[in-house]
Amino acid sequence: MSRPTMETVAERAGVSRALVSLVMNNSSKVSEAKRQAVLHAAEQLGYRPNLHARNLAQARSKTLGMIINDIHNPFFAEVVYGVEAAADDYGFDVLILNGGRDAERERRAVETHLQFQVEALILVGPKLDDDDIIRASAVVPTVVVASGRDNPGADTITTDEERGAALAVQHLVELGHTDIVHIDGAANISSRARSRGYEKSMRSLGLEPRILRGGDDEADAEAAIVNLAETDSMPTAIFAFNDLVAAGALSTLEAAGLRVPDDVSVVGYDNTFIAELNHMSLTTVNQPRHQMGQLAIRTVLERIEDDRTEPTRIDLAPTLSVRRSTAPPRKA
Repeated sequence: MSRPTMETVAERAGVSRALVSLVMNNSSKVSEAKRQAVLHAAEQLGYRPNLHARNLAQARSKTLGMIINDIHNPFFAEVVYGVEAAADDYGFDVLILNGGRDAERERRAVETHLQFQVEALILVGPKLDDDDIIRASAVVPTVVVASGRDNPGADTITTDEERGAALAVQHLVELGHTDIVHIDGAANISSRARSRGYEKSMRSLGLEPRILRGGDDEADAEAAIVNLAETDSMPTAIFAFNDLVAAGALSTLEAAGLRVPDDVSVVGYDNTFIAELNHMSLTTVNQPRHQMGQLAIRTVLERIEDDRTEPTRIDLAPTLSVRRSTAPPRKA
């Protein structure tokens, strides 16, 4: 069965092919009666415009390439929601690839996007190094979201992660905690800034920092918590690298017979949807995920539509969302 064409729509509606083209391109030069006749014929025939052919004719793909660090982490998914909502408002499609926390896989994903002739790249928490980002931004406008660093040649959208970590420490200290352990993000690029913020804040308050190696997700918290339990050095509070590490800490503490927050308070980072789940009720540092995605589209459009060439950096202020996973330490 052949697909309907503009010619078959024109024949059914009793108009010219040129007029069908005008209707499909939302031209204001068509009367409402003719427009409705064409749309009705198109619906009857099941006709859909050939967007690929249209974009080729306009030398536009109207497609943005997006690479996320880890599809498992809800932080990245929530940035995607912001990107997709804003892109849809401006008539762009978004092609999303998962980097899988692997730089080489991300390099292949960049090449795939460029072969599809995307008009811009949005990299969320990339593992790519500076040279990779420079090469990509030399081909198409590129914006990097949540990388924790400046990115040569590309726009950058991030939050003040040192400040976010300080907010977590200050909250715990105000509750009365002095023994606060930080489970870091290991090789994650944001880990350095969050660890610095924790350490600076602890020392400024006259407290001794303790940083344990963690990682990106739930499993990475287990070894750190088990080590604390086995060495009898369990703190009264834990600041985790992100919400997934915090979730792993919660489950491992529970398995060890410790109650949160009665025995140990826990703070996460990102304020993803899992932090709001009733059985988690996780105090966490909020990164405005949807806003970061929306700003990524805004900066991309400034490059594409307004011909801006100089890179820009947008720093957003983190806030603290307090829930039931934190409380004053239990008196001995």
